[in-house]
Amino acid sequence: MPAISPRTLVEAVLSAIQASGFSAVLLSPVRDHPRKFALTLPGGESVELWVYAWTLTHGGRPSLPDEYRIQMTTVASPLPLNPRGPTVLIGYEPDLQLFAGFDLERHHTFTTGSPSVQIDIRTVRAALQDGLTFDRKSNQEIAVGIRPDQLANYALNASALHRLGRHAPTFDLMSRASGLQTIPAADLAQLSEPRRRIVQQVSRLSRDANFRQQVLLAYDHRCAVTRAQLRLVDAAHILPVGAPDSTDGVTNGLALSPTYHRAFDSGLIYLTDSYEMKVNPAKEAELRALNLAGGIDGFKAPLGRILLPPDQRQRPRADLIRLANRFRLIAA
Repeated sequence: MPAISPRTLVEAVLSAIQASGFSAVLLSPVRDHPRKFALTLPGGESVELWVYAWTLTHGGRPSLPDEYRIQMTTVASPLPLNPRGPTVLIGYEPDLQLFAGFDLERHHTFTTGSPSVQIDIRTVRAALQDGLTFDRKSNQEIAVGIRPDQLANYALNASALHRLGRHAPTFDLMSRASGLQTIPAADLAQLSEPRRRIVQQVSRLSRDANFRQQVLLAYDHRCAVTRAQLRLVDAAHILPVGAPDSTDGVTNGLALSPTYHRAFDSGLIYLTDSYEMKVNPAKEAELRALNLAGGIDGFKAPLGRILLPPDQRQRPRADLIRLANRFRLIAA
């Protein structure tokens, strides 16, 4: 497979960051190494990300049909690292539309020529199911398969994933966590605190990504209130994470545009168990008292009966709706 163009590669990275629920702007020319991006996290925090990226291609050895690689061309050793945020080394497989992540600590210095870094393509393919998958080489180096909606999460955690994943028991638990398996507390207790944290982080990221994927697919990537797609839709929990009886199942989810997501989480709007989205009169009165109700009529216009998944088994559970309203102190 020939290398894709620099612009196509950059567009794949930008698209993946957006699929991760983040937004990004390219700060450097598309042909430069590294490509520099300004990321805006869902909470509004900004992070500068540097990306060394090449096309992932077959390694060329008939005896190793599953070996794929990136060839680090047009760069010199040592690779400059971002002093203000994370730097990652990745490959992109355009046919699969999946990424591979490599250990930059091991590969930011290299001998002259065009060094290559390898991964088993089966690890990359498995990321389509699990989001993040891990390949531990004979030299203990960790390579990571990455589904696009996990690229930003990988970038923010890459250093710890590669460094701590070299430890065999940690690698095993990270792999189980990414597959949404329950990790027994006794197994976690055997790890040091940093290793325990990275396993828990992989578990949380995998659950969050799985929830987002299920909810957006169920709602056809449309906001349940406005029906708009435009790649501007979040997966919102009906009963918040951390509340008793909350789940990461699709029946505890709603697809909402960011504005309506924030309004739902803050209690400005709420869902009834007959699937009507309504404004919370108490919150509306509070906004009017503060002279902050500008735009409320237009905001309320699309409220009412929400868009529901065609599959009735994926529709919001009435008991979770009622619990969520009590949790947010809404007298529905």
